[in-house]
Amino acid sequence: MLLRHTSDAVKERQGLTINPAKTCQPVGAMYAALGVHGCLPHSHGSQGCCSYHRSALTRHFKEPVMAATSSFTEGSSVFGGQANLLQGLNNIFNVYEPEIVAVHSTCLSETIGDDLKQICEKAVKDGKVPEGKKVIQAPTPSFVGSHITGYSNMTAAIATQLGDSTGEKIDQINVVNGWMEPSDMVEVKRLVGAMGLNSVAFPDVSGVLDAPQTGTHEFYPDGGTTQAELATIGDSKKTIALGPFSSDLAAKAIDTKWKVPFKTIEIPYGLTATDDFISSLAKITGAPVPAEVMVERGQLVDMITDMQQYLYGKRVAIFGDPDWVLPMVQFMLDLDMKPVYIVSGTPGKAFEAKLEELYKDKEIEVKYKNGPQADMFLMHQWIKEENVDLLVGNTYGKYIAKDDDIPFMRMGFPIVDRVGHAQFASVGYKGGMRVLEKILTLLMDRIDRDAADPSFELVM
Repeated sequence: MLLRHTSDAVKERQGLTINPAKTCQPVGAMYAALGVHGCLPHSHGSQGCCSYHRSALTRHFKEPVMAATSSFTEGSSVFGGQANLLQGLNNIFNVYEPEIVAVHSTCLSETIGDDLKQICEKAVKDGKVPEGKKVIQAPTPSFVGSHITGYSNMTAAIATQLGDSTGEKIDQINVVNGWMEPSDMVEVKRLVGAMGLNSVAFPDVSGVLDAPQTGTHEFYPDGGTTQAELATIGDSKKTIALGPFSSDLAAKAIDTKWKVPFKTIEIPYGLTATDDFISSLAKITGAPVPAEVMVERGQLVDMITDMQQYLYGKRVAIFGDPDWVLPMVQFMLDLDMKPVYIVSGTPGKAFEAKLEELYKDKEIEVKYKNGPQADMFLMHQWIKEENVDLLVGNTYGKYIAKDDDIPFMRMGFPIVDRVGHAQFASVGYKGGMRVLEKILTLLMDRIDRDAADPSFELVM
């Protein structure tokens, strides 16, 4: 039966969320920490919390995710977890030998009031942290925000607690990666290099969560932004932050601490967002966009032009994290599709403001919501009111897609029933072609499936 009893009668809910379109802050903090080379994430809370956060990432990436935990018992839950964390850090450095431990809080440690900064400073003072090793920390209470909020908080901690400056500017830029796949981070670095710029990109999970099978287990894979690279971010001439919800906090922190000017733009999903990204880089270089990049753009535009008749007017429902949902809505509008239902569990007034801007000149009846009560149940109720031609979101959308017979494109986090997202980029012009090909395949497969024999075409 699955979700077939969902009602189309939408009622305002104040305190109830049903199937939230998000997960909790520590998952994002753990993901960001894995983007630093030689870093071991540490969950300051119960063992069950850490197990969930690890399994959420492991299922998505099909890779082992290493993390430690303070393993709260009843006693530490009442009297505080300082002793657990101090002993844990001592054990971690002695047994697992990381370069860095990135500690994030959980709802339990936040509720009882543990001060991570004070505890980590005490660990250094008491000799629990070996010479040359580092401990950083970020508050990530699970009862507010989402995994995107946690990613943002840990990314800002990486910038301020591992970053540094010599006081002399150098010819490089910082790229603060929002929540993207490893494949997307590789593509971002390729495009920055193609534009003739040197960069430090962080967090960078490429080479960590897309590492090759070598026959031996590497506790700390070769990937990730190094401490040496991070030590130069205060000397960069500019910071480009990709994704306002997940990267803006770190960019502002770098500017505050080292006076590095920044620009925050959307993650380059689709045509318009990639144009903005390339234009931002071109303004820094002062040089024309290289021919190889223009060729890629032209190929995407050509594909859109060739296949526009299959895209025009198609109704789309999108749910997921704001930093990919917003540029993807823009891409759908560029394709003359109609994103009519949009949901994100991550709170923030900027979400609705951006959508209002995107739709101000569009004659499209759109429903959107983010934050509390912006959930899968609401999305399904809207679809029950009037169906759509395409559903876009993470794996949890498959239930709605099955019940209402909707073509379903998996995107975002988590994707636990398909592979390829960690290996094949969705950003940039090349990534835009991949996303467009996936959309067209779904729509054209549906045309073939539903066609009567006289209308079953060989050439489409």
